[in-house]
Amino acid sequence: MAAAPTPADPPGLDGARLRPWPQARSLAPLELPTLDGRTMTWAAFRGRLLLLNFWATWCPPCRAEMPTLAALPQVLGEDRVAVLAVNFRESARTVRAYLARSGVDVAVAFDSTGGFTQAMGVQAFPTTILIDRQGRPLWLIEGEVDWSQPKVLRWIEAL
Repeated sequence: MAAAPTPADPPGLDGARLRPWPQARSLAPLELPTLDGRTMTWAAFRGRLLLLNFWATWCPPCRAEMPTLAALPQVLGEDRVAVLAVNFRESARTVRAYLARSGVDVAVAFDSTGGFTQAMGVQAFPTTILIDRQGRPLWLIEGEVDWSQPKVLRWIEAL
């Protein structure tokens, strides 16, 4: 029986580009408005693995991966894993309409200027940054991922 993947041993992600977070780069400050009118900060995620996903409704790969990404907290435990979908420069109306049509239930923060996305070094959509329970960024993943794959779930659990 193969050992579970570890942070140093990520699974193949079927076309997505995975690379370690650059050690010299720190996280940008997080203070973004949410769909429900709150302000999202890093403190909201302490103690949980965070999948910080950068996306837009006009991005087909973003829409394709969103259901499996949004389901991760329910699958792996909301006390252990969180997902924050950072929407790139779209209106709350556009995002609400997409979520209603798709049936996806995910926490959304708005980067209306694109400044946070740029500060985080995001160059393609979707991009997901995995941040550990202590708030340290581990991995940067560019491209669509099926987060429901058993090999991906085992890897996420091992983080």
